[in-house]
Amino acid sequence: MNQSVCSMFNDYSVCFDSTEYPFYHSPHAMLVDGVSDPILTLAGPILAYWTLSLFFHYLDSSEWKWIQKYRIHESAEVESKNLVSRAQVIWAVIFQQIVQTVLGVFWLSDDSNGDHVQGMHRLARYVAPVLTRETEAQLLPSVTYAVYWWVIPTLQLLFAMFIIDTWQYFLHRAMHVNKWLYKRFHSWHHRLYVPYAFGALYNHPVEGFLLDTLGAVIAESVTGMNTRQALLLFVISTLKTVDDHCGYKLPFDLLQMVTSNNADYHDIHHQVIGIKSNFSQPFFIHWDFILGTRMTRQELESRKRRD
Repeated sequence: MNQSVCSMFNDYSVCFDSTEYPFYHSPHAMLVDGVSDPILTLAGPILAYWTLSLFFHYLDSSEWKWIQKYRIHESAEVESKNLVSRAQVIWAVIFQQIVQTVLGVFWLSDDSNGDHVQGMHRLARYVAPVLTRETEAQLLPSVTYAVYWWVIPTLQLLFAMFIIDTWQYFLHRAMHVNKWLYKRFHSWHHRLYVPYAFGALYNHPVEGFLLDTLGAVIAESVTGMNTRQALLLFVISTLKTVDDHCGYKLPFDLLQMVTSNNADYHDIHHQVIGIKSNFSQPFFIHWDFILGTRMTRQELESRKRRD
């Protein structure tokens, strides 16, 4: 049985195999049997949040000597300097996740398994003029396949990260510059002078909606992601946010290796001296660098000595 779909381009035929997908794609209607993709997209970030948080909580609770050298703060500082109990933090995070889930039920649609073969045929009409006439017939299928399955999704993910970073940087900075916004909303988050993992989303509900939920919705919508792409984006951003608040500088932490915006970088922002610096979150630090709001650990320690 021929599973290729062909169409004519000028004087030659271009065919795409309807069973040929990259390793990351599943042609099934559901990624997990019995769970629709929209429900999985809503549940994925919550599972990621508490799974990684519990891992770091386990490290916090352990008596392993070797782990102590990777802690940013002494364990005693967590309880003595923070202004809110762990129970309050947990309930505030759960409330924010309930709000996100309810909004997501009305917002997400099950659009992951469109007609990818027809999508590649449509894309091929834009790719063909870029190729030379001599190589067009030979290269068009492979180039179109690569652009459709790899280049475009990668650019969508990176652009979505850029949108989230931009949205959160300027809104986060505004909540520090404007005293009313800070006192009314953002000061909640800074009750955690010494951050820990499951306090990553401890925010005032209004800030949680504006900073996290709305920023993610805008990024997903502007980039045209489908539901499965949104699942990947939301899980990565959730894991990154938790990791940025974990309180550890672990040499084997991949999330801390790929970018300078890590737990140590964000910890500086939670200190009194660094509170007007390091607004960038959750991915990269380009806005802090460009706009002069970046503070390094060395600069923080130097300020402490002077003060």
